[in-house]
Amino acid sequence: MPPITPLNLRPSLPLRLPAEWEPHQATWLSWPHERSDWPGKFAPIPWIYADIVRHLSAVETVRILVRDEKLQREAERCCARSHAVMANVEFFLAPTNRSWTRDFCPLFVTNPDGQVSVTDWHFNGWAKYPNSQLDDAVPSFIASALRLKRHQPRHKRNRVVLEGGSIDVNGAGILLTTEECLLSEVQQRNPGMSREDYHAIFHQWLGIHQVIWLRNGIVGDDTHGHVDDLARFVNQDTVVIASETDRTDPNHAALADNLQLLKAATNQQGQPLNVVKLPMPAPVLFDGQRLPASYANFYIANGIVLVPVFNDPNDRQALNTLAKAMPHHRVIPIYCRDLVLGLGTLHCTTMQQPANIPA
Repeated sequence: MPPITPLNLRPSLPLRLPAEWEPHQATWLSWPHERSDWPGKFAPIPWIYADIVRHLSAVETVRILVRDEKLQREAERCCARSHAVMANVEFFLAPTNRSWTRDFCPLFVTNPDGQVSVTDWHFNGWAKYPNSQLDDAVPSFIASALRLKRHQPRHKRNRVVLEGGSIDVNGAGILLTTEECLLSEVQQRNPGMSREDYHAIFHQWLGIHQVIWLRNGIVGDDTHGHVDDLARFVNQDTVVIASETDRTDPNHAALADNLQLLKAATNQQGQPLNVVKLPMPAPVLFDGQRLPASYANFYIANGIVLVPVFNDPNDRQALNTLAKAMPHHRVIPIYCRDLVLGLGTLHCTTMQQPANIPA
């Protein structure tokens, strides 16, 4: 099976999912409140979020979902004490089940005039957790709050399940995803949907013309194969991919396989992609559990890149690699050894809202 698939389908709607490095109007977060996501280590989590807000609010608007006014007051105090730019922080009262906005917030798309609208995908708790109804309602809430047009992608009358962490795009028609997440019968998102069905949906609603199917994600990933812990575009033709040099590590074989698939892939002009290896940290363990620690879970905002670090010798190599790959962005490390106990880090906690700029 070729790793990259050109799409030969009817013309798509004039919608496009911009790349993460394109100008943002805002970043969306959901203030943490579900203590069971960080069993025994919840106390530092709000302060990690406040540090994220501190950096983001210096370069763009930060929009934070809070479940009630009490939590909003707590979040305001935490962010203010952390020296966030509070004039750039907005709060929205909307109850959520969890705080992983990457997966339940809408994917914001643009048309050729630069108008932003919302694609409202179904969120079913990663086909694993039953308490996801509040999270699933967030895209409708945001569309209403911002007065944006809302689209609900469907396949054979069923709303399509798609989490933001399961895909990555270059803004020019290419999408990365994994077979483990979207095609496996384990944590199956859309029973009955084929590879070709996904191609049609991506083409119609996200403006995608080629799909690169990688195989398996990293060990410890509760989502069963999200690509944002594995491989990410940093410009239209460059992908960074997690790589494990220790042959005894369970990640080694799967990451080597995905590396070969990327090296065989091309862009829409038939040219090879520029593939850059990103190291993995040493295994991060807590209470006998291996956690999905990966430097690939970085978040690109206006002029900056927030990168998860783990007090690991490879932190420096990862930061230098990303600084070289994105020379026009300032690379900022965020300590995430506590945050990753929730089975996600920086990219998982954020969702970009693109600026209204005509194509």
